[in-house]
Amino acid sequence: MRKTLLTVDWDYFIPFKKEWFFSYIENERNSLQLWYKRYIMAKLQGEDLEKSVRASSERLEFWKSIKNILPFYKGVKVFVSESHKFAYYLAKNFNCDRVISFDSHSDLGYSGLASLEFEVNCANWLGKLFKDDIIKEAMVVYSPYSLEKPSDFEEFINLYRIDFVFSVDKLPKDSLISVIHIARSGAWTPPWLDKDFVRFVNSLGLLYHEVGISPREWKVSKLSYGDQIFYLNFA
Repeated sequence: MRKTLLTVDWDYFIPFKKEWFFSYIENERNSLQLWYKRYIMAKLQGEDLEKSVRASSERLEFWKSIKNILPFYKGVKVFVSESHKFAYYLAKNFNCDRVISFDSHSDLGYSGLASLEFEVNCANWLGKLFKDDIIKEAMVVYSPYSLEKPSDFEEFINLYRIDFVFSVDKLPKDSLISVIHIARSGAWTPPWLDKDFVRFVNSLGLLYHEVGISPREWKVSKLSYGDQIFYLNFA
């Protein structure tokens, strides 16, 4: 059995609009203020994002499906973080040689192999695990909402053992899940779904450790006119 890190990005379950597709620095501005801006802009166009952007129902049976396919190590550790880059350190510290990642993004790096010359970040952590010879193989399970294609990462595919799949049925049966990681990735997931995120984490039914994740206060109904002007112009 292969010692495996199972990592799940919450954005796997979130429909992300094409006009939002961009590389974001993970900070308070992008994880909260930018969502106020998106909400206000959509509202001005007659769309209520709190109603139109909801988490997929797949999340409700997700852990049940995973447990039916992949065995968990008896003492499996669970970590919940804001950034997906924390997966790099988990794979390294727990000596995993395989990663299974559920995500809307590959996180291999988005400037080809040159991306791996940068420090570990949310956009290249998986590629860095290969470059630093920490893992031998990885499987990216793409979200139905992903805007990426495996062909976008041919440089990596030609160099490393990476599979891209779109169904849990394709998961490698020889994986032993030694550590589980769940990332909120707030720049890509709206704060009005944070309660759903907490319920998703708790539905795993295991104790977990939180790392670098804080509550986001979403009080859109209390925004003043001045607040709206600020978010529209400076967020």
